[in-house]
Parts: sequence; structure tokens; C-alpha cells
Amino acid sequence: MKIERITLHHLRMTLRSPFETSFGRAVTRDSILLEVLSAGLVGYGECVADAEPGYSYETVTTAWHVLRDFIAPAVLGQEINSPADFHQRAAAIRGHKMAKAGFEMAVWDLIGKAQGRCLRELLGGQRRQVAVGVSVGIQPSPEALIETVAGYLAQGYRRIKIKIKPGRDVVETQAVRRAFPLVPLQIDANSAYTLETAQSLRPLDELDLLLIEQPLDEDDLWDHSRLQPHFRTPLCLDESIVSPRHARQAIEMGACRIINIKAGRVGGLSRAVAIHDLCRDKGIPVWCGGMLETGVGRAANLALASLPNFTLPGDISATERYYAADITEQRFTLNVDSTITVPDAPGLGVTLDRSALQQFTLQSLTLP
Repeated sequence: MKIERITLHHLRMTLRSPFETSFGRAVTRDSILLEVLSAGLVGYGECVADAEPGYSYETVTTAWHVLRDFIAPAVLGQEINSPADFHQRAAAIRGHKMAKAGFEMAVWDLIGKAQGRCLRELLGGQRRQVAVGVSVGIQPSPEALIETVAGYLAQGYRRIKIKIKPGRDVVETQAVRRAFPLVPLQIDANSAYTLETAQSLRPLDELDLLLIEQPLDEDDLWDHSRLQPHFRTPLCLDESIVSPRHARQAIEMGACRIINIKAGRVGGLSRAVAIHDLCRDKGIPVWCGGMLETGVGRAANLALASLPNFTLPGDISATERYYAADITEQRFTLNVDSTITVPDAPGLGVTLDRSALQQFTLQSLTLP
């Protein structure tokens, strides 16, 4: 497939409700949508870098720069027939995994459309519906948190994840567990603790949690390996796992017992599948994290989560969980068993709502 043209759209979409984590409070979500033209087909990709460097050092601004000034020159006019071809072309670009993942997603979409195969089939997925949960941001009070969780349970979500930070952790989690003693529950710290302050989370070991996600620094493996023995509850790594190599090291060090896989964080779907395969072989469960994606990225996440070792519900959620309107014609809805159906049309299986795309676009650029 000869890459003929790339169009970038900087999007800003308003969230249904504010989403607060340990590193900030968001009311809007920025991202980059890619349209990649080859042989009359258009592949869509989503770069999940946000406006601010809270979760990652990558931002929409840095990703736009890397896509425009480095990735596009490396691929335009070139034959890219597989994700491996793309990664070889982009090998001289160090880091910037979210920018690379956005373009690689468009390559997968092109391959699927050219072959008439859905992304689930291309990745080796097995499930046609995947189990999902909902991620709940920090709320003004424990009472407000319980009310919010109750609302999502009423919508049909069966697994709940709550965000925590120092001072807003044990009391809130205990309150949710008392209110909903049988609900699968996990917590996410987003790197808010140190090895010392994380000891304050020890009471959570009594609450039968699924996991404690990323309590320590985003670039830390060693201290997580020192912390895990102090908890019966499995630690799960998110931000620290940026490649298959880091996943292997974390497993070998005993830094975690579960891994959250996000294709954007690790450099693309092919790297995400490699981590899945490694964890499957090592007996480490995985689940698919979310980055408040549009319908484009949501479709890719569903296909990824259909692989067999994604044994825990993902943070994929229905379209309406985050957005009143989306940029895809397809809206993903929650099934009665807390699953979402994986698209089965060729490629990602989604088409763009051009009027919505225009509404949410701050700027566009077509290359060459």
C-alpha cells in the first residue's frame, strides 16, 4: 500500500461530566484523528495524546509535530504493507509512542479494508463481545461517589474502577465497598504515591479488590517490585509498561501481578498484542485500559480486548459514558451482560460522522 496522503485533525470534545484523577480535572478531551489515503482507501487512526502532559509526556502539540515533521516524511510515497513496515520506517524516531500508535492504527484499518477483514480477526481476537467496566473519577465526597457508582451500576456496568489520590483513598474505597459488597472493584492511583506513602493503602487489602493500579511513579518498576510483597491485593501496572521489554522486566521482577494494556501507551496495536502474548505465556492476566477515546479508538480497543488473555473487564465503556456526540456514525452501547459488541465490518469497522468531525475540529492539515 503506497501512502499517498495524510490528513491530521486536532479535535477537542466536551465530556459529559468532569473527569478527575490524581493529576488533574478534565472537562474536555483533545486528540488527533488521522486519515491516511492509499489506493482509494482511507484508514483512520487516533492519537490519544491529550492537551496537557499529565498522564504522559506526549501532548497533542508534540504528537502533531512528530506526525507532521517526522512520521509523514518517513512514510509518504512509501509502500507500507504491514505494521512492521511502518515501525521499520519510523525506527529512527525515538519515543513518541502515542504518535506512532495513531498512524499504526490507520495502517491496520487500511489492511482490513483492503483484505475485507475486521480488526478483531487481523489481531487474532476470539470474542465477539468483550466484558467492560466503568472508570469513575474522584468525586466531591464519599456520598457523591456512592451515588455516582450506583448510577453506573443501574446502567448495567458490573465492574467499577475508582480513581484515588492521597487523602482521597481509603475512606472512599471503604465507603464504596460497604455500599456494594459484591461488586468487582478496583482502584487507580495514577502514580500518586511513593514507596513510603503507599503503605497508607494497606487497609485496602481487607476489601477484596481486583487490583491496585499504578500506585508509584510512572517510570518505576523497581519500587513496585518492593511494594507488591506488602499487599495481598495484586498490583497492576499501567504507565510503567511502555513496551514488551518493560512488561517482561516487570514480570521477572515481580513488580506486578496484572498488566493494563493501552495500545497508545505502548506504541501501537502490534506492540499491544506482543505484550498480551508475553503475559499469556507467563500466566499474567491483562485488561484493556481507556484514554477517553472517540469511536475510532474505542473500536480498536474492543478488537484488542477480544484476544483471549484479556480476562478482566476493560475501561472501554459505552459511547454515552463520555460523550453526548461522537465523530463516528457508530455508537457503542452496553449489552445487558456488561459487554460491548466488537465491530465486524472491515478494518476498524467505523465510518466518520463528517458533521460531528467538523464541529469538534480545531485545526486540520493535509500532507503533502
